[in-house]
Amino acid sequence: MPPLVPPAGHPAGPGTTTTTTAIIDLDLPGATISRHVYGHFAEHLGRCVYGGFWVGEDSPLPHVRGIRSDVVAALRALQVPNLRWPGGCFADDYHWRDGIGPRDQRPRMVNSHWGDVVEDNAFGTHEFMDLCEMLGADPYVSGNIGSGSVAEMSDWVEYLTRADESPMAALRRANGRDEPWRVPFWGLGNEAWGCGGNLRAEQFASLARQYATYSRNHGGNALYRIAAGANESDLHWTETLMRSFDDLAADPAEPARPFQAVSLHYYTMSGSWGDKGDATGFSTDEWYTTMARAHRIEELLTRHSTVMDRYDPHRKVGLVVDEWGTWWNVEKGTNPGFLYQQNTLRDALVASVHLDAFHRHAERVVMANIAQTVNVLQAMILTDPDTGALVLTPTYHVFAMNTGHHDAAALAVHLRGVETRTVDGTELPLVSASASVKGDTALVSLSNLDADSDRTVVLDLRGRDVVGHEARVLTAPALDAHNTPGRLDAVAPTAHDGVRPHPRGLEIDLPAHAYVTVRLGLR
Repeated sequence: MPPLVPPAGHPAGPGTTTTTTAIIDLDLPGATISRHVYGHFAEHLGRCVYGGFWVGEDSPLPHVRGIRSDVVAALRALQVPNLRWPGGCFADDYHWRDGIGPRDQRPRMVNSHWGDVVEDNAFGTHEFMDLCEMLGADPYVSGNIGSGSVAEMSDWVEYLTRADESPMAALRRANGRDEPWRVPFWGLGNEAWGCGGNLRAEQFASLARQYATYSRNHGGNALYRIAAGANESDLHWTETLMRSFDDLAADPAEPARPFQAVSLHYYTMSGSWGDKGDATGFSTDEWYTTMARAHRIEELLTRHSTVMDRYDPHRKVGLVVDEWGTWWNVEKGTNPGFLYQQNTLRDALVASVHLDAFHRHAERVVMANIAQTVNVLQAMILTDPDTGALVLTPTYHVFAMNTGHHDAAALAVHLRGVETRTVDGTELPLVSASASVKGDTALVSLSNLDADSDRTVVLDLRGRDVVGHEARVLTAPALDAHNTPGRLDAVAPTAHDGVRPHPRGLEIDLPAHAYVTVRLGLR
């Protein structure tokens, strides 16, 4: 990282017009922003696993035990905290015993959700855990409630995490792994209201309690059990799950039982589910519709958190947004069941808006997983099947610019003078911001959602002395600018020199349709 630039110690020049002020009390840290809100998601869907992470041991591409090396290296640079697998909808069709043992002896299955293709189970439990170890990421395993059994899920936990001579530990050793793995995160089903069983909330709440009971802690491995939660604004689902907990108002030191968190899914698009909008070639109106829908995550987090607060005053139960991101019409000429889409500057700002909201709700939002990591939906990485090229997307760069927020204390950002735009009857703030502090460093994130107009933001910095700063900007001339094998850096962060001293702190040039981070050195 470049060295911090000491402030010059004189005010900004005359004639500066300030449209927005961001007041930040640097000495008033709030809740910790868990690094796990920067989690990822890898489903057996399209080319996410096969052709993304997994190229096989016979591939000419550089790999380690069949796992593609440059994909791992790129994701390690993001400090990926956790990876969710095997789904998604695929999870509730997945039977883990099909994915262990010699690969040439593993049974095949039909992936009916995603392309109706035949799955050979070459990538299973051992391969996933190997991947997590390469990434330095905690595994988040989604168990099968939809078509599986309580015993099947219980055995999988034992297989993964038990150290002695139990039946499942012995089976693991027979398959080549002596020591158990550490598996902190355990999903109880997925989208039980839809592809995970088409259940009613009351049905699933009972199943979640039952499956959680048999998903046991073995040895020193303590599971953080996450029950499949609501779709978008389904507050009834969240309330039903919250009612199913044991007494949450009792001793605040007592953990939540029988599970510890509930999930929430929310996708952003400019159209309807039947015609979601195109990833590129969109209009300015579609840009604003997308930003307004991305901004809706703030409302959803507030509403679901309010329901949770009613039953859980001590905030023992975590809210896990384990599927979020943009969902566009698939790229022309690709399998419609593979969900391959291009990733543009617009996607990057959708990501920044969501991450700002997660930071603001750090007391309740303990984890999130963008969908998905490679080649599917709002991916970090696209791999070209013809050339083997690896492309880092604009969304990747937002995650890279934000690593300073991992496990930092959230700082409230009080915005003044924010212009809005009316979109579909709601007001869209055209500036989004969040901030955090860790030791003697603070990070401020700023997004200009205006498609056309530049802005100036004054950072009114209070409570601590700022001894240096360094800024980065992510933008491009076109709203749908994106990276390709021929133009890997069409959208990539650069040093931002539009930062000046101001009597209140710093003055930042915020270009149209841009994302800026400012790292502050403090004393």
